[in-house]
Amino acid sequence: MPKFEKDSKKNLLEETVVSISRVTKVTKGGRHFRFSATVVVGNRKGLVGIGTGKANEVPEAIKKAIQAANKNVIKIALIDNRTIPHDATAKVGRAEVLIKPAKVGTGVIAGGAARAVLELAGVKDIVSKSLGSNTKINVAKATLEALKMQKTPERVAELRGKKVEEL
Repeated sequence: MPKFEKDSKKNLLEETVVSISRVTKVTKGGRHFRFSATVVVGNRKGLVGIGTGKANEVPEAIKKAIQAANKNVIKIALIDNRTIPHDATAKVGRAEVLIKPAKVGTGVIAGGAARAVLELAGVKDIVSKSLGSNTKINVAKATLEALKMQKTPERVAELRGKKVEEL
């Protein structure tokens, strides 16, 4: 039975290719070219994942990246199905991403890889700033890390052993 649920979940996930790059391995016989792809998958309702894949051809690399992303899907905390509970900053490599909740109607204010991750996660109102390096893979991973840090008021109350009203 769980296998059926997993298949249905995969069918509901949308995917967006964040980056495709050509990587080169230099050997004494010459240069060997391969392709590396980074893909973000999500259902726009709180599930999102990132994956990378390498292959000799672009479509194969994208397929591998989608498989890796489906394995790494996480659930994120959303308030009113539109924004995040609080500010967060995450750093991956030299890329640092700051995300802040926003008022209704603000939209997704983010660029590049961060926008792809936030949109597929289902965040509708958010302000994001990319600090440091703008490497697409690291910015996407940092955005995901910042989303992982989010805690709902219910979760904070549970951790402190109090009721939501006491906070």
